[in-house]
Amino acid sequence: MKYGLELQENIFPPWRLSYVAYDILKQELKTRQLDHGWTNRDESDFVHLLDNELSKVYDFVNAKLSEIDARILYCERTIQTLQKNPTMNSDANYSIMDEALTDILFDVNDLSKFTRVNFTAIQKLLKKHDRWTGLDLKQTYVTKLREKPLDKQRFDVAIVYISALHDICRNRGKQSPGNSSSGGDQNAFERATAKYWIHPDNITEVKAIIMLHLPVLIFNKAKKFEASDSAVSSIYFDNPNFDLYTGRLQRDEMAEAIRFRWYGPYNSKNVFIERKTHHAVWLDGASVKDRFRINEDQVNSFVSGQYSADQIANELRMKGTDENIIKDTHFIGTGVQTSFKEKVLDPVIRVFYNRTAFQLPDNQRVRISLDTDLTFIREDHLDGVPRRKANNWRRTDVGIDSPFAHLRDNEILRFPYAVLETKLQTHLGQEPPAWLNSLVEGHLVHEVPRFSKYLHGACFFFKDRLPLLPWWLSELNVDIRKPRAENIGLTRSRSFKPLIDGRYRRAMIEEKERINKDAVINNDVPPVPPLKKGMQELNRNRSITVDEKTAAAWRPTNNTPSNAKHEEFTLVELNSSTPKIPPPMAQNTIPRDRFPSNNNNKFISNSSDLFHDDKNLPLQPPVTKFYQAGDNINGSTGRLVPSNDIVFKKQLGAPVDIELDDLEKGKSGGRMKVKVRVEPKTFFANERTFIAWLQFCALLLTVALNLLNFGDKNGQLVGSIFMGLAAAVSIYALYRFEKRAWMINRQDPGRYDDLWGPVVLCVLLVGALVVNLYLNYTNPVPVQPTA
Repeated sequence: MKYGLELQENIFPPWRLSYVAYDILKQELKTRQLDHGWTNRDESDFVHLLDNELSKVYDFVNAKLSEIDARILYCERTIQTLQKNPTMNSDANYSIMDEALTDILFDVNDLSKFTRVNFTAIQKLLKKHDRWTGLDLKQTYVTKLREKPLDKQRFDVAIVYISALHDICRNRGKQSPGNSSSGGDQNAFERATAKYWIHPDNITEVKAIIMLHLPVLIFNKAKKFEASDSAVSSIYFDNPNFDLYTGRLQRDEMAEAIRFRWYGPYNSKNVFIERKTHHAVWLDGASVKDRFRINEDQVNSFVSGQYSADQIANELRMKGTDENIIKDTHFIGTGVQTSFKEKVLDPVIRVFYNRTAFQLPDNQRVRISLDTDLTFIREDHLDGVPRRKANNWRRTDVGIDSPFAHLRDNEILRFPYAVLETKLQTHLGQEPPAWLNSLVEGHLVHEVPRFSKYLHGACFFFKDRLPLLPWWLSELNVDIRKPRAENIGLTRSRSFKPLIDGRYRRAMIEEKERINKDAVINNDVPPVPPLKKGMQELNRNRSITVDEKTAAAWRPTNNTPSNAKHEEFTLVELNSSTPKIPPPMAQNTIPRDRFPSNNNNKFISNSSDLFHDDKNLPLQPPVTKFYQAGDNINGSTGRLVPSNDIVFKKQLGAPVDIELDDLEKGKSGGRMKVKVRVEPKTFFANERTFIAWLQFCALLLTVALNLLNFGDKNGQLVGSIFMGLAAAVSIYALYRFEKRAWMINRQDPGRYDDLWGPVVLCVLLVGALVVNLYLNYTNPVPVQPTA
């Protein structure tokens, strides 16, 4: 599709006049070029027009951001008034504020799309200009784009504040359950992990959808939230033979991945030593991630062995730390230092990204992380170029100033997509929430099982040294965007009212309240599953993952529909604080088809029970105190929040997941939307169907040729009809074959059966026979007398 048409499809009508006049500039460029050739006057006029369009878009974005700031501040003050005034503290008033916040959230999403669409339009115009004129305006125009950046607009801060206010409204002004700064207990537990890529066009919408159901997880309450607080940096270690890379890619027993991680700015004093182990023998074959914290100035000594695990244990013991934690820390430190010594490990890659985590406080059933601005940076000396001064454990010339424009192209890889990771405690038959099923099975995400950041970065920089490459590299050559599914995600009605999965917010709230009352009456809470054998004595910051056999045992045998309607609107208590977000746990990835299909597009009524559709706990009390309102939210100077607390996946025959859009199952029964697993034989079944049609055409063509060559006048006429019918059927068969192949490759939800082809064919054949009989009876051929 040409970008002009794509731009028209993505225009938000109320803002139509504020978009780049793409078609006008393109026509101006083309007309002048064809009319008299490109002159200096034409160049000056075009640059002037482009400057005007850039200024128009940039000023509109700034004005809208200021408007969003003011609306959020107004909601914050109004909610504070509701909390302090008992006469105004009613469910109706909180519902009104909830709808207002939802409307702001939709505007943030629309503004994010507006910014990206216009930035892409300007890039397209510069590219066309350089191609048609032979000049290099794209390079010289970079300075103006930096002065008025459209690719640097960040909406994360606004989303965080909206999340905080949503939480207060959902809990009717009372304090949220649990401690948002804790992020939940990180002791050993089972959970299934799935990873997805998200196109930049869909990042803000995915964040908004998740935020409506899970709160943004914030750890540090000591300071206001800033954009830099979401930064996560990790240094991965390996040897020149890349033994750790090979072991992780092949999923060898006891394969390790060792990284040093810090959160926030480069000068952070806390560094976490982390080790992932695949099928650890000391945990009966479970995969595990261990970690402990040391000070930054002690990292080099720890790597060299001067700062031993014994010293770390003694320091913890002097501080009065629990003995189990001391034993675990000593065990992890000893193992990491042993690996450094035996495997001769050195820093090889730095992985940087900005992480937004979503999780209920003190509830680990659902944890979702969304990593944006994913960047890989070389830290090694393997090519003879010294990058780390004095053999330091990390480079000192690289901070968190993404996109790191000062680095050479051969030292950096900017990943084109965001990475979404879902971590669910789905053992013992617990199901993921319906809204999450709807999200991961929709058009906004692209599943990439077992995607690894370290493996991807290593295979890019050191592919000449590696015998094996990850399967997902071929996925980078395809457009992961999918056709927009109907009634999925954030949309607007014809009157531009916000719709969530095709439904108005008020209708969802009323339904949630009804189901919440039923849940309180039933008071049916799922039991907390016991830990596995050998896990009780563990007190580390770790997670036990699920192997393939366990995942297969969890996979449901059928797609049982649920008649319950549900919704979930709980958000965690939030401060203007630095999110010290825990790293992703080491797990085996469970494929998406492991999740049961649930396409009712309803939601769970209470966030404290995300897995049971109609068994929920009552709402719990939230916060009551606020920071004083500041000035600019997006500039992070204000305080608005509470302060009191496969090598190639798509090779021929590769399995593909598709969905068949049948009728949504209602209360009285009926067909439901069923997720179908398309096996490799489906591709060949499509070919066999095509060949069967061709065989029939060949038979029909044989009959036609015989009638034409050896038949009488009537026979020749019918033979001509049969020949035309054979040609039409063969062309139709080719069309159906190509269409089905396209639908399978695109995972398109639609009908794969042929309703009219066989019927029309039968009618035409019967018609041809009727014509043959009619001609023979009305115009009989005289019989020649025998001699």
